Amino acid sequence: MKPVGRALLRRLTAALACALLASGACAQAAGASRVPKPVIEPARGEACVADPDFMRRNHMQLLKHQRDETVHLGVRDARASLKGCIECHASATSGSVAQAPSDFCVSCHSFTAVKLDCFECHASKPGKAMPPAGHPKPGAGMTRPLNALRLPTSEPVR
Repeated sequence: MKPVGRALLRRLTAALACALLASGACAQAAGASRVPKPVIEPARGEACVADPDFMRRNHMQLLKHQRDETVHLGVRDARASLKGCIECHASATSGSVAQAPSDFCVSCHSFTAVKLDCFECHASKPGKAMPPAGHPKPGAGMTRPLNALRLPTSEPVR
């Protein structure tokens, strides 16, 4: 190929690459994404125990904290209980938070690529009791004092 032909080919290749990059940037700016966003059905309760942004970031810490209080201290009437979450957030279609890909927990956990293992032991549907499973020995796996994490409110959790 002649030197003029190579230069022209390089310019055309560069122009094509710029056009492809620009179209990709425009698609992202317009909100287009290859990753499907989580589908979140409205909850059945009046209001969540905390602000949705707080819950997105901290729900696991609240659930772990409540687990420790329940297992180690016998406290079962707290606002931040897994049972309470399931009662409000179970899908109207499947009746569960973890059965179908569009269910509350599965939808977000799939989007963030976080393993959802709560329901290996706990029921994912309201009112469904699971057989008792062995819990760790008292103190096993506890990384902070039981009073270290509270909901952002002046009311006590109990």
